[in-house]
Amino acid sequence: MCGILAVIGQKSKEQVQTLSSRMRHRGPDERDVYVSTMGILSHERLAVVDLTTGKQPIRGSRNTYVIHNGEIYNHKSLKEQTLKNKYPQRSTSDSEVIVHLYEEYGTAFCNLLDGMFAFVILDEDKQTFMAGRDPIGIKPLYYGTDTEGALWFASEMKAICDVCPHFEAFPPGHYYTPQTGLVKYDSPKWETEPALDEDPSGLRELLEASVEKRLMCDVPFGVLLSGGLDSSLIASIVQRKLRETGQILHSFSIGLNPDVPDLKAAAHVARFLGTQHHQVLFSVEEGIRILDKLIWHLESYDVTTIRASTPMYFLSRYIAKQGIKMVLSGEGADEVFGGYLYFYNAPDDHSFQEETKRRVRLLSTADVLRADKSTMANGIETREPMLDKDLLEKAIGLIPALKRPVRSANPADSRIEKYILRKAFDDPNDPYLPKEILWRQKEQFSDGVGYSWIDGLVAHCEASVSDSEFEEAGKLFPHNTPATKEAFYIRRLFHKHFPQDTSAKTVVKWIPKWQTNTDPSGRANAIHEAAVVTEEILSNG
Repeated sequence: MCGILAVIGQKSKEQVQTLSSRMRHRGPDERDVYVSTMGILSHERLAVVDLTTGKQPIRGSRNTYVIHNGEIYNHKSLKEQTLKNKYPQRSTSDSEVIVHLYEEYGTAFCNLLDGMFAFVILDEDKQTFMAGRDPIGIKPLYYGTDTEGALWFASEMKAICDVCPHFEAFPPGHYYTPQTGLVKYDSPKWETEPALDEDPSGLRELLEASVEKRLMCDVPFGVLLSGGLDSSLIASIVQRKLRETGQILHSFSIGLNPDVPDLKAAAHVARFLGTQHHQVLFSVEEGIRILDKLIWHLESYDVTTIRASTPMYFLSRYIAKQGIKMVLSGEGADEVFGGYLYFYNAPDDHSFQEETKRRVRLLSTADVLRADKSTMANGIETREPMLDKDLLEKAIGLIPALKRPVRSANPADSRIEKYILRKAFDDPNDPYLPKEILWRQKEQFSDGVGYSWIDGLVAHCEASVSDSEFEEAGKLFPHNTPATKEAFYIRRLFHKHFPQDTSAKTVVKWIPKWQTNTDPSGRANAIHEAAVVTEEILSNG
């Protein structure tokens, strides 16, 4: 996991290093730069796999060089089976396989990669280059052109926003070369074919396999544990894998006080699984004080992202102090399986299915952006097993009638959100989770840490933005004009760091559908019920 910066064109090494240093938090362990007649590659490294020989840029078998942010989980099989050990390895890094695949197949290799990635390859022999991003956009990448025509690529826009009048987010599932322009290489079946699969069997095995491949790591790791279904399932699977080796699993949760929904539920799960659990507290005041710095890291003014990233930032800061460098998290399940409470309001199965697909396509602007940038701000790598491409094909390909949540006056006709995922792990003989956790209603992260976090943030913003200031919102921010004082307050902080119009246009707002209001909090949906788990239940491991 790293920060990458590439420029195709003649620039000074010093300028590139200065801009790259803005992303030092993404790679505090090691840094290097390669200067070519074609351009410059710079890399800020967080060493997670191959601690000793994985320094980047990595040279291929000829004058080809790669910088990569992410993890390639199938790198060993690619080296041994696909490439048949044809290329001598300069490292044991998973990143090296990218440059050798390019040397072997040209640009036709991205679909061979199983992982999360953003990369730039410089090919001096052929005087060309290639950039690419993973299908979901788990790893961030921006690109733009400066006034002299040089093309820039960076993990975060803060590295290029001052030098490129025009830049944007590099689209997920695409690669770029000067000969082809942008090419969409990712064409999953679920994107174009109707969902006809009526058999949900196999979901458990696919998620277990996804978790197992994401344990590829040479440093201490842990799990984020909110006490909700998704993170709890992942923690349970990891714990089962580690029991075979005798390793201790560290789990981490955060909230305003020990009595908030998520902390109580997470503690219950940790006792059940037997993890070494860490509980972190933060205050509303601390959250408000960190907003300015947090927005600089996040590069977003989306209200949902800011609300949820605040506790995640504090949690990752604590995790880093414990010497943990990689965590597994539950992002993606709500999009894939229709887990948000507003999905109850879907008018029909087709609308439900299309909305889940839309949400998956937008993950790079929402939950995975939050997970990446709020943890990488503290040098922590996050991996999301729910977004494995094999799991996505199976889950999204299932008929929507199996996934769509239903609330009915007749309990027999009701179906809780993510029912098939819960059912897949409902094993009475060898339970993965306590029943009250496995069947717990969805509680969005920014709510679950304590309802007073959002309430306190809203109150602070209301008090900090006058009516006269808010009346000028349309003039000050014509693009994505803030609709509330909270949104205005956040947008003003964003504008201080990123005043460019192009910066504002990289942000996509998270807004629920089929709801009488547009507040992203799960509590704003009429279907929400207070997720109360009694002390008596929580006291039983």
